[in-house]
Amino acid sequence: MSSNHKANELLLQKSNMQNWGARRAARTKKYKTTTRNVKDYIVLDFETTGFRAGADRIIQIGALKFNNHEQTGLLNTFINPERHIPPNITRLTGITNEMVQWAPTIENKIEELIEFIGDLPIIAHNASFDMGFLYALESIEGIKIPEYTVIDTVKIARKTITDTPNHKLTTLTKYLQLEHDAHDAIGDCIATAAIYQYCTQ
Repeated sequence: MSSNHKANELLLQKSNMQNWGARRAARTKKYKTTTRNVKDYIVLDFETTGFRAGADRIIQIGALKFNNHEQTGLLNTFINPERHIPPNITRLTGITNEMVQWAPTIENKIEELIEFIGDLPIIAHNASFDMGFLYALESIEGIKIPEYTVIDTVKIARKTITDTPNHKLTTLTKYLQLEHDAHDAIGDCIATAAIYQYCTQ
């Protein structure tokens, strides 16, 4: 067997494993969804090396805690993905390999995030993306993610805001005339919280 043929086989095997990981993460829905109104909650957003839960890695965690719709806590940290951040992701997020070089790994930060969330419901925009990455972490030995209740502001906004061409975060923030640091985890959390409060209050 030629070296080129062996290399192609290895690349195919790697691709299949990554696709399997992403499909597995998408299938394993370990959280509950709701559209009920809540006053106390966590708003969560991840920036990642790509868009495939189970194959790509988290590079920034952003989380805001709200009590009676007032912000009472913040968790914001870069995460070292232990792999190269693709140039297109750096262009999208502004996060470079140098920025995460000395950041903690997800194994060293996940317990802090779990403690920060506590038993509060999680609010996220296009929640299946963030939840896919969160629960994919259970493939790492020793990590167990609780069964959270999750509210997706895409679903909430579709019922309330009917005159926008779509319900992307940037579209909604422009419609509501909100300042928005797009594709920064905390910037996205602030925007998501504002959209949720607009739609439910």
